[in-house]
Amino acid sequence: MKVTKTNVWSAAIAVSLTYTTAYADGHTADVYAPYEGTTLVVNFPAHPHYNAVLEVLPEFTEQTGIEVEVDQLQYLRMRERQTLELTKDEGDYDLISYVVFSKADYVFADQLENLAKYFMNPRLADPNYDAGDLIDGYVANIGIAGGEKGYLPGPTGSLFGIPFGSETSVLAYRKDIFEKHGIDVPETYDDLLEVACLIPEVEPGMGGMASRAASGHQASHAFLLHLAPLGGRVFDAEWNPIINSPEGVAAANALKTIVDCGPEGGTTFGPAEAAAAFQQGQAAMFMDSIAFAAGFEDPSRSTVVGNVGYALHPEGVRRGSQTGGFGIGIPSNAQNKEAAFLLMQWLTSKEQDLAIALAGGNPSRFSTYENAELNEKYPYSATFGEALKYADPDWRPIIPTWGTINADIGTTMSQVLTEGLDPQEALDGVAERARATMEEAGYYTWQ
Repeated sequence: MKVTKTNVWSAAIAVSLTYTTAYADGHTADVYAPYEGTTLVVNFPAHPHYNAVLEVLPEFTEQTGIEVEVDQLQYLRMRERQTLELTKDEGDYDLISYVVFSKADYVFADQLENLAKYFMNPRLADPNYDAGDLIDGYVANIGIAGGEKGYLPGPTGSLFGIPFGSETSVLAYRKDIFEKHGIDVPETYDDLLEVACLIPEVEPGMGGMASRAASGHQASHAFLLHLAPLGGRVFDAEWNPIINSPEGVAAANALKTIVDCGPEGGTTFGPAEAAAAFQQGQAAMFMDSIAFAAGFEDPSRSTVVGNVGYALHPEGVRRGSQTGGFGIGIPSNAQNKEAAFLLMQWLTSKEQDLAIALAGGNPSRFSTYENAELNEKYPYSATFGEALKYADPDWRPIIPTWGTINADIGTTMSQVLTEGLDPQEALDGVAERARATMEEAGYYTWQ
């Protein structure tokens, strides 16, 4: 399998990465010597990727003499803890994992280190790191800020983090159920919605597709998952809200159809509940992050092992699978920044990216997805690699005001799903409130 790359690295980052020089003989070991005995404190989420990381992390200490203490928290609690830690003069964390929508907040508040100076430092930067092998869409989504729109690559962009536990969306489906009823795997949104509501008819008691839908972030995420493929965006190029466009209404209606035809109790589902419904046989489809695949194939947790197929996120007006998940960065108030960079570089190297992927984590490199051993162990990896061709780093805006707008979308979409609020009326209200939020933040100053 060959994954096609897209050229989204900003010029500034690409230039900074060329300043590394080859290590002299023996320098690979010597680079860690000044930091031997240092203890790094890292903050990671409770997440399948990071569970895999914990399996390989002891090797770092064996190789380098640098100790690592891991503070692992549920990701919303992790964000709350980081919000406090990053405001201190001296923080407790040397390296943090951050969920993608935190990128703008942390960079805007000057709470993450610009990584250029570390990659320019020949004492620290591994010339064999091969940054061009990192998945471009993930780097754009997770790591770069200050370029186009403020959160995408561009001539003014800089690198503040490395993708680590990044995700895209794919469709998981029950092969046995589809074969039993002669159902084709959905390739378009029309197909998807038709099959979602056909399943309960042909398999009484089974929902069509399990989806996030709980009020707040989860309902917003679910709506946005359909918005980009159906041709919509939250804002136009001048930051005018267009979420209430016909495409936006189509996305809201698609989500409502999916939830209405889904498993019982679906309006309260977060990602874990939706995944559990699928792996316990309560739904025939699940469209969300690649991170859940390992759980579907785990016989200790799943009743559908061996009966799950994987396909690309269906096409609407365009292909547009999500990008999201986590990255790692160095807090501006970290006390051991250089050692933290060495850990970051080690964790995201080709060797460790593959090792973590083989342990059940999410690859951040093209070469990992092309690895024969990985594809033999996890055959679905080939589909995931193919999905990266369509990963959309702009499927949601990652701007400082996003937390407020995202919460409003999620609360309002929950009313559409549970109270029968008209989608057009709902999204008109979101657009009006989003404009007020953006105006207060100064986004229309230059208009």
